[in-house]
Amino acid sequence: MSEANDPGSAGRVAAGERVVFDGAAGKLVGDRWAPAAERRGPALLLHGGGQTRHSWFRTAAALAAAGWDAVALDARGHGDSDWAPDGDYGTDALNADLLAVVEQIGEPALLVGASMGGMTALVAEGEHGGLARALVLVDIVPRVEPDGVARIMAFMGANPDGFASLEEVAEAVRAYNPHRRRPPNPEGLRKNVRLREDGRWYWHWDPAFLRVGDEPRRSTTHERAAAAAARVAVPTLLVRGAQSDIVSEDGVQELLQLIPGSVHVDVSATGHMVAGDDNDVFTRTVLDFLDDKRV
Repeated sequence: MSEANDPGSAGRVAAGERVVFDGAAGKLVGDRWAPAAERRGPALLLHGGGQTRHSWFRTAAALAAAGWDAVALDARGHGDSDWAPDGDYGTDALNADLLAVVEQIGEPALLVGASMGGMTALVAEGEHGGLARALVLVDIVPRVEPDGVARIMAFMGANPDGFASLEEVAEAVRAYNPHRRRPPNPEGLRKNVRLREDGRWYWHWDPAFLRVGDEPRRSTTHERAAAAAARVAVPTLLVRGAQSDIVSEDGVQELLQLIPGSVHVDVSATGHMVAGDDNDVFTRTVLDFLDDKRV
């Protein structure tokens, strides 16, 4: 998927301090922004399938400015994190990584997860507990829409032979997300791709990731995700893109029933990549929720 909030666009945000965690199958690389105000606790930002930690730079910096010790993390097989030796990118593997990272952080964290990252946070917190101080789910609920899932999988699997240029990468992103304005300079997409020896650009994730063919669920059934949600007992915010084809109104209402006291906000003129389509509104929504719930 395309970056949620491109650090190469207007309002460039400097990378945080590089940090490395021991995941269940190798090293997991992140960037950390130290809190600029009185410390409120750790925040862990989990990207969607096919993204990298760079998708969260602007949001992480804003959380740090508000007092959060913010870490944006590359999932296994993505960005600079190790690829899984056995090609396992299913729910249990991602949950094991999250459990390991929170244990190394040493205390429950604010978990902000988009798509795959949100499903990971939801299921892990519901099944294990004690990982989260609060959950922010970005365009993900237990009941995802099959047409939207099919469109994601088609996008991710469409260019196995890579791209001849960054302009071709930008065009592929624009075709998937036509309502987002295409940036005038595609250089910001370098964080999404790797330049190989053949001179072509390839997505910055392990091709084995696509063997689990139901992104963003990562093999999680609706029943499993719903059962996990029903056990979540921390403040929870769902931020949905108003034009999302992944999260329907029925899906929203089910989540609100499963997690009593949870909050739902739609962000207008955004789709599944809501945090990137309107990052300023998204981040303000998250900060307002945290203040309101006194997290």
